[in-house]
Formats: sequence, C-alpha cells, structure tokens
Amino acid sequence: MHFIVLSLLMQIALIVHVFKTGRNTLWVLAIALLPAIGSIAYLSVEVLPELFGGGARRRTTRTWRIFDPDRELRRARAEVEVSGNVHARRRLAEELYQRGQYDRAIEACNGGLAGVFEHDPTLLLELARAYFAKNDFAAARRGLERLNAHNPDFKSAEARLLYARTLEADGALEQAEREYASIAPEYPGAEARLRYGLLLKRCGKSDAANRAFTELLESARLAPAHYRRAQAEWLQRARRELG
Repeated sequence: MHFIVLSLLMQIALIVHVFKTGRNTLWVLAIALLPAIGSIAYLSVEVLPELFGGGARRRTTRTWRIFDPDRELRRARAEVEVSGNVHARRRLAEELYQRGQYDRAIEACNGGLAGVFEHDPTLLLELARAYFAKNDFAAARRGLERLNAHNPDFKSAEARLLYARTLEADGALEQAEREYASIAPEYPGAEARLRYGLLLKRCGKSDAANRAFTELLESARLAPAHYRRAQAEWLQRARRELG
C-alpha cells in the first residue's frame, strides 16, 4: 500500500513539474499511462541532466565520449523520440553538427520548426550554423534573417557574429563590414575583432585593418591572463597579420 501511495505521489509531482517547467505535455501521458517507465524516462531525460549541470556534467560527458563516442548522440535521439521538444531537437542537431553530419542536423532542426515553435530562435540559430558549415551561405543567411525578423528580443553574440560571417561569405562585403563594426566592440572574445580586421584588409583598407589588430592586442595586454589564454588563437593571428 505504501509503495502505491508513494508511486502515485511521484507521478503527481512529476506531472506538476512538467507543467511548471514548460516541458512537452506528452510527458504527462507517458507518466500517467506508464507510471514506472514514464517516470524513469522523464527523470533521466529532463530532470537529472539539470540537477547535475555545469562543470561536473561537462567533465562526465567528456569522459563518456572517450569510451563511448556515440552515447550522447543516442541519448539525444532518445529525447527527441520521447519528448520531441525544442530543447531535445536542438541538442540532437548540435550532436550531429559536431560529427559533421550537417544535413541530418538541418533535418533535426526543421522537424522542430512547426506550430508555436515555427520561429524558435535556438533552432533557427542551430539551423544556420549547419547551413554555414556545409557552405550553403544563402540558406544560412535566410535562416538568420528569419530569426531576427521574428525574435527581435533574442540576444545572442554568437548569432550576430555568424550573421556577419555569413554576409561576408555570401559576398555582401559592405553589409558584413557594418555588422562586424557593430558587434566587434561588444563581443565577449577576440574573434569578432580579428575577423573585422581581416575583412577590412580584404577590402583594401590596410590602415584600418592594422588599427583593428593593434587595438585588439593592446586590449588583450591589459586583460587578465585567463582571457589571453582563452583567446590565444585569435591573438596569434592578429600578431601574424601585423608581421
């Protein structure tokens, strides 16, 4: 009797958690109709990853990738099959992207861009990343412009930098220059300013490009050591450009 009561209370608690956190309501059916399996699946897919987030989760993930490289991909696919929510599809697309399976990543994103999530910014950003990686710059640009048009309050330095890179790759150099100039001072790392300098150089604006590289290196010199270590790739490229 006690087990039945505890099981029922657990079901109720998990169903309440589904609604309070905005998870896919299909989980309610899974928990209600398959009490044991549904509850365990929900805890494994939605709850436990949140509880053990941050650095500990990243270290565990890296360790598992060594011994079982496809573990996270299988898990992401299972999430999509069980819940099908935006978070699950974005995670699956990211796993596929990391493996260079760009067409499948695109398919995963498009599968979630429907109904109320037709213009979900996280999926559209992941979609644009995949298109950019496969050198379909026109499609990447359309995806990012769709993201911006339907999500004016979405703030993402990654999306802004990708848009500038997409414009450049698509041959819209003047527009790309304006985008780089806008994002470079605000971007949290050195990549945006380095790429801005490279575009200036490409456009024949050597003096402006050298100023951009010099300012990047000067600001890095005054920054904490951990910043210089994290941005070493971009800082080294700036030094090479200055000769």
